[in-house]
Amino acid sequence: MRDWTSEHANFFRAVQTEKTVMFIILSLIVAVAAFNLVSSLVMLVTDKQSDIAILRTLGLSPRSVMGVFVVQGTIIGLVGIVLGTIGGVLLADNVTRVMRLLESIFGFELMPADIYYISDLPSDLRWDDVGSIVGLAFVLCLIATLYPAWRAARTHPVEALRYE
Repeated sequence: MRDWTSEHANFFRAVQTEKTVMFIILSLIVAVAAFNLVSSLVMLVTDKQSDIAILRTLGLSPRSVMGVFVVQGTIIGLVGIVLGTIGGVLLADNVTRVMRLLESIFGFELMPADIYYISDLPSDLRWDDVGSIVGLAFVLCLIATLYPAWRAARTHPVEALRYE
């Protein structure tokens, strides 16, 4: 008796490699979004330098300043994660409909049956994969908020208000 998976082992290795590559690609997309979060928070800290200095002169501790920017970055990241997850799940569930819509708009067949062995684009949504990408996105979001928050906490009130 021979097992179907052992007889087609190359196919299953190719599918596993494809799954690993897709995880890496999605991780890189999430990393770019995290760098975007870092740059927007750094610009926000630079823009709010005088406000931070005033709060520091009123007695706000550097730890509290850091906490404010960590919370703000986390909220921004969570909104992005929720919207991205909803959009990705909706797209994955409706990929065949979207493909048909694009074919009708552009007037040509995206996957002709005479060239490809399949005529539609199958999609299998795995919630454990969605969860791992969402978890990675959240961790990167938290890490991305640390540098701008640390930079905001190091604001010296005298230097920030010198030219105001």
